[in-house]
Amino acid sequence: MSHSLLPLKVYLCAPRGFCAGVDRAIQIVEKSLEKYGAPVYVRHEIVHNKFVVETLRSKGAVFIEELYEIPKDHQDRPVIFSAHGVPKSVPEDAQNRNMFYIDATCPLVTKVHNEAARHHKMGLDIVLIGHQGHPEVIGTMGQLPAGSVFLVETVEDVESLDVPHPERLAYCSQTTLSVDDTSGIVAALKKKFPFITGPNREDICYATTNRQEAVKLVAPKSDAVFVIGSPNSSNSNRLVEVAKSYGSPIAFLVQDEKNIPWDQIENIRTLGLTAGASAPDILIENVISALGEKFSVEVEEIILTRENVTFNIPKLLREAEEHRDHK
Repeated sequence: MSHSLLPLKVYLCAPRGFCAGVDRAIQIVEKSLEKYGAPVYVRHEIVHNKFVVETLRSKGAVFIEELYEIPKDHQDRPVIFSAHGVPKSVPEDAQNRNMFYIDATCPLVTKVHNEAARHHKMGLDIVLIGHQGHPEVIGTMGQLPAGSVFLVETVEDVESLDVPHPERLAYCSQTTLSVDDTSGIVAALKKKFPFITGPNREDICYATTNRQEAVKLVAPKSDAVFVIGSPNSSNSNRLVEVAKSYGSPIAFLVQDEKNIPWDQIENIRTLGLTAGASAPDILIENVISALGEKFSVEVEEIILTRENVTFNIPKLLREAEEHRDHK
């Protein structure tokens, strides 16, 4: 059978898929379910991936958008804040309601929050580079008083930006942006506001950067690129843009194997394949299996770097784990 199938070379990007912050957030939900039993409430999707959310839901996680959705008789149940971070008002609201909450904010997002707070304390207003309405941006802007953070998405936004104290500014950025786009915006900010202060190290996280750099290696030799990820995942959408910018004629966001645009790839011979930071390995495996039914697939892994970053889960969940191990 296989000899009659057309050949397809799949260039599999590495690194791809889960980053340390996503891994930690999912573990926090799983360990909370183990320790406290179901239901455990999660404010907002823990990470932007439908498969992950459905899997956790099947184990007893209940996803809500706001704390008031938790029924009165369940207010003693744990509530977990998503990896994207939350405005300061959310833990305050939880305390006012006497709720027990666990914060699964990615440590690299927390770093941006702390940076913004530090600059604000020094009397600086903040220019935040990010996408309006994204939960991470809402969380970062919500660290500071209204009116002290100015959001820009593009170079044009910088050009039209009017601030009360141009000599007292600092910038920070969402962690999941395009490295190339952001560097253009930073250059525009420095040109317009020569006194602007930046972070010691760029805010875009290591995982976003690595996944984009890996796609840059693969895109020029691919007839098409698939990025496994959810439509509301910022870092996955950026990977599609990077693939197109760096030479792949077409690039698609593919949620899972049921979502493959077969009509668009009938005549391709090479396919770049990666996954956003919130997409699990199983989805990549399923896509490769599905491709194998229509093509004679050969997979070559293109390795940019090996990631070995891990973030600890909160102490109260680690203690539960140690307690179980000693039994």
